[in-house]
Amino acid sequence: MGRPKGGTNTNHSKEEKLSLVKRNLAGERASDLERETGIYHAQIHKWTQQYLEGGETALVNKRKPGNPLAKYARKKELTPTEQLEYKIALLERELLKKDGEIVRLKKSIELERGDAKRK
Repeated sequence: MGRPKGGTNTNHSKEEKLSLVKRNLAGERASDLERETGIYHAQIHKWTQQYLEGGETALVNKRKPGNPLAKYARKKELTPTEQLEYKIALLERELLKKDGEIVRLKKSIELERGDAKRK
């Protein structure tokens, strides 16, 4: 079902997750932990699986990349250095698009050649 619309994501620290996981592994039911903490039992089960598969490091919050150009869009005036950084970021983004297009075209050419050899 998920959380209601308009809710906010909550980041729990590695220590908080580890504490709940260890309590769950010690025999406390996830539904009891849910009533106590307000964290869904399914989330506690997920953290427990992550812990069992990857240890404590699996419970560390992963950084999401986001938009690298957003920091420039919020400023009204950019310094000369920031202007150059912004142009570099735009060019890097354009280069990635071109590289992707090249890979896609190479694959389509390989598929066409493969079809031509079969005929």
